[in-house]
Amino acid sequence: MDSAELGKRIKEARLARKMTQADVVGDFITRNMLSQIESGTANPSVKTLTYLAKVLQLPVNYLLPDELETIDDSENASNKDVDALIRMKNAYKLGNYELAVEVAQQFTDSGNLVYDEACSVLAMSYLALAKKAAEPREGMELAKKAESFADKGIFAKREVRASAVLLYDELSEKL
Repeated sequence: MDSAELGKRIKEARLARKMTQADVVGDFITRNMLSQIESGTANPSVKTLTYLAKVLQLPVNYLLPDELETIDDSENASNKDVDALIRMKNAYKLGNYELAVEVAQQFTDSGNLVYDEACSVLAMSYLALAKKAAEPREGMELAKKAESFADKGIFAKREVRASAVLLYDELSEKL
């Protein structure tokens, strides 16, 4: 499904429930962002789609693009992926980088629904672990992993890659 169709579905569901844009967005996204999503000019993240589905009382897969539905048409599998995405992001936010890595590693297949987010979480988590590694060699290995994931997915982060490379060089000088 294209952005226009997704926006149309969201708007129709909102209007059917006699909700304003302000009712839907709450504190999660801005009204302007919802307007852009409904008009088809913005593409929401999986987390935003999950939020909108919950508020609008819709199954998540009703808002997923058709290409994603063909990867795994099971609603439970999609929900499992979204639950894992929330777990890995929360683990990262709480500084539990080991758990974030453990959860994110399950989604490194590029056909997976949360692949892009998993690569981003892996890059940032490995970098954080590298910075607090007790031994330079361990830090270098973790920095290398951070660098490799920083280049993957639509959320590729040059800053994370650059930080990982600099940290790797810094740690290699300690050996």
